Amino acid sequence: MNSTSTLIPFSLQLLILASLALFLPSIKSSSDYSTLVYKNCATQTFTSTSTSHSQTLSSLFQELVAHSSQSKFFKTIEGNNETAISGLFQCRGDMSDEECHNCVNAIPQMSDSLCSLAIAARIQLFGCYTHYEADGFHEPDATTSKTNLLYKICGESEAVDGGFVELRDAAFAALESGVVSGNGFFSSSHDSVQVTAQCEGDLGGCDCGECVHNAVQVAQEECGNSVSGEIYLDKCFISYTYYPDGTHGTSKPENRNGKNNGGKSTAIVVGGAAALFLVFIFFLCIKSWNKKDDD
Repeated sequence: MNSTSTLIPFSLQLLILASLALFLPSIKSSSDYSTLVYKNCATQTFTSTSTSHSQTLSSLFQELVAHSSQSKFFKTIEGNNETAISGLFQCRGDMSDEECHNCVNAIPQMSDSLCSLAIAARIQLFGCYTHYEADGFHEPDATTSKTNLLYKICGESEAVDGGFVELRDAAFAALESGVVSGNGFFSSSHDSVQVTAQCEGDLGGCDCGECVHNAVQVAQEECGNSVSGEIYLDKCFISYTYYPDGTHGTSKPENRNGKNNGGKSTAIVVGGAAALFLVFIFFLCIKSWNKKDDD
């Protein structure tokens, strides 16, 4: 009787630990969405005495965060004619509402740290981004093109077989058509290439297709034989990763050197082992409870 009574609590403790282990991969994945990709801060700043602009910017961020649990894209204007600041946020189309909210919620503090009093800024995280600018702001020498290249990441060029370029370009072709029919977001595995694209939420279908097409051209020209790449234009972004041994499912955050995050595979193995261990503990508990009933 004593051995049985001590076995059950211990088994339940193991059960809790195993259950927690199952959730570790998802916790890591969600936190990676808040990884900084790049920042663009205007060289012009609000004056140190411009408290009204500072308050307006704070109100803008509060409004964006409030809507981030209900929508993946939101655009608004805060303030009056003298202090008006327009801003927006957008989350990846494959994120949950909670993931989107957590991602956007990380931006205000990050923006304050990275861009301080800049009168315009764009903060791009892996899972979401925000852009704001004061009314009437125009960055000197800035282009007005919707397909302006903002940032690019090209992975390492590795020795790949002669069919890599053909596979990548075929995946790009599927990406260009898929993002238009997918209402501005598309993510898919094409042979051994994982591709993702997204356009800004208020961009029309034709403009979206044109933007993604231009991003594809940039990837082909700038990244060459790189087995992975991320291209961020003003109104859209694309990413691709080549897996010689087969695709790894839905695109997840990568580390900033362009190589695939090996932690994902480790998390899957750990989760699978925890699941098997959970089944073992479950049967152990049943056996101990039956023994107690027999006694």
